[in-house]
Amino acid sequence: MPRLPRAWLIAVALAGCGGGDGDDSPAAERPTYGSGTHVVLLGTGTPNAEADRWGPATAVVVDGKAYLVDAGAGVVRRMAAAGRRGVPGMHLPDIDIVFITHLHSDHTVGLPDLIFSPWVLGRKAALEVYGPPGMLAMVGHLEAAYAEDIRIRTEGLEPTNDTGHRAVAHEVQPGRIYQDERVTVTAFPVRHASWPVALGYRFDTADRRIVISGDAAPGETIVEQCDACDVLVHEVYSATSFARRAPVWQRYHASAHTSTTELAEIARRARPRLLVLTHQLLWGTTPEELVAEVRLAGWEGEVVFGVDLGVY
Repeated sequence: MPRLPRAWLIAVALAGCGGGDGDDSPAAERPTYGSGTHVVLLGTGTPNAEADRWGPATAVVVDGKAYLVDAGAGVVRRMAAAGRRGVPGMHLPDIDIVFITHLHSDHTVGLPDLIFSPWVLGRKAALEVYGPPGMLAMVGHLEAAYAEDIRIRTEGLEPTNDTGHRAVAHEVQPGRIYQDERVTVTAFPVRHASWPVALGYRFDTADRRIVISGDAAPGETIVEQCDACDVLVHEVYSATSFARRAPVWQRYHASAHTSTTELAEIARRARPRLLVLTHQLLWGTTPEELVAEVRLAGWEGEVVFGVDLGVY
């Protein structure tokens, strides 16, 4: 029997640890994680309301510190579920930074949850929110929408603090946008249909380079930013099933997303050590068939079908 890649083993182990947010598996059966850099797929879903795939959100965990990318539906509870499975960096009061790829609702509908729920659970620091133009307005409107909740929690009988509900928005342009002792984060432009600015992110740490595409049609920036990176997390749709879509949707997806055939070409040129498929548009294609499409299109490197709560 061929030896399975470690990334696939970890992903399968995490995905198989119980069906809900809990984890009833014995502690001895759960994966353990040391220091270094891990990629955690908190949600791999799309706007389609699939019960087993939550909204798009990814965590890059560096020496136990989580840096989030996107805030899809259920992001806070998915972090709680990952924490119960032993994934480091998932302590909710410590979550204080997120990078948003673009302002589509499926990537941001969990943002108020990310702003307020960890505060209710004890976070004292403001949430730092990095993203494209429009981020300031979105954060400002969310704070206004929850003004009465904030007032009741801070002035009423509930034991809380008056700082952790705040969010600080940073509207960024392509380039180096964040750096601390663990990571350097670079934003780069991607093409996503009618959005004037959509971003991907590169995370450089002491041991790994991680590139996250966000929602993206094929483009040179992914190849340039990866350049033999350790992990490329990339969205994808089935080229085989694409022909069955209505013409209006074909036009949209061709301008907004990346097919399996196109992704194989990107991977051949970008040369990641591991290609992780996420935000997968299947349209009746199975996960195994989607991976096979990428391989048949010419990608001979390691590739996995990303699963919710998978760690790579």
